[in-house]
Amino acid sequence: MAAGNGIFEVTKTEAEWRKLLTPAQFNVLRKHATERSHTSILDKQYGKGIYACAGCNLPVFASQTKFDSGTGWPSFYDPIKGAIATSIDNSLFGTRIEVHCRRCGGHLGHVFDDGPAPTGKRYCMNGVAMKFIAG
Repeated sequence: MAAGNGIFEVTKTEAEWRKLLTPAQFNVLRKHATERSHTSILDKQYGKGIYACAGCNLPVFASQTKFDSGTGWPSFYDPIKGAIATSIDNSLFGTRIEVHCRRCGGHLGHVFDDGPAPTGKRYCMNGVAMKFIAG
């Protein structure tokens, strides 16, 4: 997840993150919270474009890989190459794989093995952790 020395390319103090992000973005990206399902406008966003990390603007998912998982969270079957990192999350209901922005370390969501072809993965993301850039 982090660079070899434990430092991300984009680092800020907690106060700097709080100033940059909305309270909901801060809670998800920096405190690993989860937004309520069916609350993100990005869940039903199907226009062409890029989904970028709301913390550092790194493009993390392309619209071509988005699908309706029925979960109430924006879901993708593949990230943009080199955009994310993962770690083990044992916080709820056993072990899950947590997905982070590889540049700032922000918590984006989790990945599961019940997605569509061609990867079989479901990257279940918090919409508040991303922003959509049409194009």
